[in-house]
Amino acid sequence: MEDIFFYSSLTIFVCLLVTFRWFRQSERRRYPNLPPSPSLSLPILGHLYLLKPPNHRTFHRLSQKHGPVFSLWFGSRRVVIVESFSAVQECFTKNDIILANRPPTLFGKHLAYNHTSLPASPYGDHWRNIRRISTVEVLSTVRLNSFSDVRKDEIKHLLGKLSQSARGDNRFSKVELKSMLNGMTFNNIMRMVAGKRYVGDHVSDKEGSKEFIEIMEETFSYSGGTNPGEFMPFSNWFGGGGYLRKLKKLAKRSDVFLQGLIDEHRNKSPSESRHTMIGHLLSQQESQPEYYTDEIIKALILSLLLAGTDTSAVTLEWAMSNLINHPDYHLRDSSVIPGGTNASATFLSEDCIVSGFDIPRDTLVLVNAWAIHRDPKLWDDPESFKPERFEGGGKDEAAHKLIPFGLGRRACPGAGLAQREVGLTLASLIQCFEWKRISEKEIDMTEVQGITMPKLVPLEAMCKPRSFLNKVLH
Repeated sequence: MEDIFFYSSLTIFVCLLVTFRWFRQSERRRYPNLPPSPSLSLPILGHLYLLKPPNHRTFHRLSQKHGPVFSLWFGSRRVVIVESFSAVQECFTKNDIILANRPPTLFGKHLAYNHTSLPASPYGDHWRNIRRISTVEVLSTVRLNSFSDVRKDEIKHLLGKLSQSARGDNRFSKVELKSMLNGMTFNNIMRMVAGKRYVGDHVSDKEGSKEFIEIMEETFSYSGGTNPGEFMPFSNWFGGGGYLRKLKKLAKRSDVFLQGLIDEHRNKSPSESRHTMIGHLLSQQESQPEYYTDEIIKALILSLLLAGTDTSAVTLEWAMSNLINHPDYHLRDSSVIPGGTNASATFLSEDCIVSGFDIPRDTLVLVNAWAIHRDPKLWDDPESFKPERFEGGGKDEAAHKLIPFGLGRRACPGAGLAQREVGLTLASLIQCFEWKRISEKEIDMTEVQGITMPKLVPLEAMCKPRSFLNKVLH
């Protein structure tokens, strides 16, 4: 019996290996100038055996050997990694439409309303419609400026909480910033969206707050491409159904919560709800119901929560970590600190050429922004903390080499919101408190796996209120 199992397994493996080699050879004949790739690609796994978190560092190590544009196989899906700024510019100028798609995923299907949200939607008429709604109705300059009091109020809450933690006795006290920054960004978005706070103090709906936090934490855990079944469909035969079952359960909870926010606004008078994004979108729904469906509104809310909370909080945490490690910058204009995600992903709708290489359609293209922001060919002393290189405020050459919000037509439409929130929060923290490390040892700057590249060790620091903090708070 054991011999039969052994020979059967060996036969299956040999068949897979032969099929795999035939496929690769035929592909080489069709695309003679594919990007370079590590020589050993395993059947079924491809190059997944090479990946060690955090992936952006693994990609960078591989680029040192194979060049700034190279390819990998993630199971059955080809992935091209781009670490050249000139290649990125070529991708999002000459090939912008070709790279404007997004790969279908289980997350997009079940949590992003069957790929109808702005980040998950394939390029086409629907995407253009929700992009217009996002930029004109939700994230326009006029709309963002109308919420300036919300941002100021939430930052005051943050400063007040820090003041309480510091005991107000004019001495340095230890504080943990990560949770405070997360609470501030979540409350800022939720007050814009729904008109009330959901995290921390002054929360009226305790049950709703608990449900909201649990949903968001679980959603973030699923949003970073963590399902191996996306690249190796056969893995769904061996427990992949557990992932799908949990994802469907989460999608149902999320939908009930978001629908509850919409229904709550429907029961309010127009004067009560018009100052929130949901209220504004529901007023648009009355005149254009075919565009402003409940599903579209829920997808927009979820996109705002996912893209506008953790990203800003993580950027602020990294910025403060750098400033505390470099105390000479505390008294300088350090409000322009680059942030954003460590990578962005696109999906080719047809064949194209990038940096002279043939890129077949249905390839997943990953731009390693982390590596580009540390490229010595682009930056002077790239590993050093030098915020003064961005003092031009977007006018000098350095700002044009920075891609925290992506490029092209799929670039993040929330850049205006992030810049307002991060800039004002960072300036307030520096101006209202003195900061120092909790010991002589520098703050740990190690990152972990994640689409927003969070810190491994949450930021803890010593802070002391400055004399004029009370005037700011009152």
